[in-house]
Order: sequence, then C-alpha cells, then structure tokens
Amino acid sequence: MKFVCDGATLSEAVLKVSKACAVRTTAPVMECIKLEAMGDEITLLATDGELAISKTVKAEVFEEGAVCVPGKIFTDYLGKLTDEEVSVGTGEKGLEIRYKEAAGCLQTMSADEFPKLNLEIGENSAVLKQGDLKRIIAQTAFCCAQDDSRPILKGCLMEFKDTLTSFALDGYRLALADAPIVAKSGETTVICPARTLAEISRMLTEDEEEITIFTEGGMLLVRTDDMTILSRLYSGEFIKRENVIPTRFTTETTLSRQELISGVERAAILIRGDKNNLITLDIGGGLVKISSFSDLGNMAERVNADINGVDITISMNAKYLLDALKALDEEKVTLSFNGPISPFILQNADQKAALYLILPVRNAQ
Repeated sequence: MKFVCDGATLSEAVLKVSKACAVRTTAPVMECIKLEAMGDEITLLATDGELAISKTVKAEVFEEGAVCVPGKIFTDYLGKLTDEEVSVGTGEKGLEIRYKEAAGCLQTMSADEFPKLNLEIGENSAVLKQGDLKRIIAQTAFCCAQDDSRPILKGCLMEFKDTLTSFALDGYRLALADAPIVAKSGETTVICPARTLAEISRMLTEDEEEITIFTEGGMLLVRTDDMTILSRLYSGEFIKRENVIPTRFTTETTLSRQELISGVERAAILIRGDKNNLITLDIGGGLVKISSFSDLGNMAERVNADINGVDITISMNAKYLLDALKALDEEKVTLSFNGPISPFILQNADQKAALYLILPVRNAQ
C-alpha cells in the first residue's frame, strides 16, 4: 500500500475515526485504525465493538492495499504535522510516513485481523434535517447516566413515529425532546448510547441538509458523503416516561431565561465543589429569590416572575438547573412545581418541544 495526500486532511480524518478505537482491550487490533487504499480514496475505520467510525479522504494512490496501525500513536503523530503533503506506505519495517525531509515508521498489524463490519444495514430508516437531529441530541443526551450501575440509562430512548422523540434520564434528572421526521420506512424504538449520539452530532455540519438514520438487528447506522457511524444499540426495559412526568402542578412561574441563568450562576459561586451543589428558590410575591449558603458566606439573587399558584421554597442541584436552562432556547421559560419534595419541570414558555424534569434536594438548613 502506498498513497500521497494532504497531511492536514489525513490528520483530521484520523482524529475523527480514532474516537472509536478501544482504550483497554485484550485484542490489540481493536486499538488500531484500519487504513485501506483503493481507487482514488483512503478509507479509515476503527471500532471498539460497540461503536465503529469510518471516513474516506481523497488521495493519490500508487499501490492499493490495507493495513492496521495503532490508533493513538498514529493520531498523535499526524497531529504534530504541519500542512504538508504526506506520503504513507507499507514497507519491511511497518508503516512508513514521509513528509518534507523527515520520515517515521510505525509497527502494523494485518488487515485480516480487523473485525468484519456490516456497513449496509437498512431494515428501518428515518430521514431528518441535520439541524433537527443535532438539536434533539444536544437537548437530551447530556441527561444520560455516566456510570455503569444501570448501563441502559447510558443511552437515549429514541422513538421513530410521526416525530422523533428522544428521552434520557440518569436517576436525578430527565430530558425529553421532539424533532420532525421528513420521511420514514416504518416505526421503531431503539436505545442509542449517548457516546454514539455525541459522535453523530459532530458529523452534522449542514443544518438544512437531510440525513438518514438506519436501524436493523440491534444496530444503528448514520452516513454522510464521506463518513459512516455504526453502533450497537442497548437492549432492555427503559423507564416509562408517563410514570414519572407529572401533568398537573400547584405552582407555575414564567420568567426570563437569561436572568435566571445569571442569577443561578452568581449564587452557585459560593457552592463550587460542594457535594450537592445546592441552591434554593423561594417563589412568591412576583419574585423568584435564588439563594445559596456555604462556610464562605451566603448569596441572594432576585428575578421578577409571573407566578400562578401557591408560594413554594425548593432546593436543587444548581448544575442540573443550569444544564436544563441552557438547553432551552426561548427568551422566557416556565417552571412547574408540585411542592418542595416533588420533581419539577422546565420548558420554553411557548414552544414545548423539549422538557426537563429535575429531582429536588431536601434542604436540611
């Protein structure tokens, strides 16, 4: 195998693909990136068994072939190159990389050892605008669980019906958002790892362009012109959202999203590093009072608000509240409550395409 291509282009492609390389594995080939030169293209492919990423780049191919190269070292090495033309080829010592007057060599493994992947799945499909898919990922994936205690919660439940509904929760907060579907071949429900969704979001660069999501046999595939992402899906019973999202409330308040964000951020300065990151909202009398207390002192902020219902004092994790507020996008937001120890929800004041639920914290103060 031998080819010549732009170094910056190759480096960018390797960086994207390397996100799917295994970090700790008993199979060294899973830590590799497979390079395949054919025609006038180079195809790079990596997988850790759950996520696979493939990308093609244009190149001048002198000798077709395929080889596997250690992903992290290859990525770091190319990342140090400047915008120079790079010559890459296999030799007796491994993969030889030449640029300017310099050269390097990396050990390789046979491409035959690399896992065989099916990149042609397509039993079910749904077409969305890239901007809508990117938005719904940004609005929900951050609420997925981070630990392995309940692995299924590390993904978003995605329902492909008349619209795409994405649902995520981590035990302390919940996110729900909808996006329009342009066309579909059928209806299906899958649980997609948040990690996969993050990589899909990074590949979406044209908001008005359409993209197709394919699912089949516990796998999900998304493809653009030069990049493909293939992922295993989680299986199992997901929590039913109708069992946890309240529909009636005793207190509702509508106020400026940015003023609330600013007030919470200032109040949270005192509680940085605290386990519960706790702030308190006192809602009543046309005001939302935001307060925090620590050994360093106390802070209080006030935001004017339209309030319907009974007065309420409720405490919560400031980070969870800020994450939800920043995921919403209207000038005004509505917070709805059912008492100081019941979950509350946040939504845009007008368009209700996204919803966030947060568990309060009992304040012993």
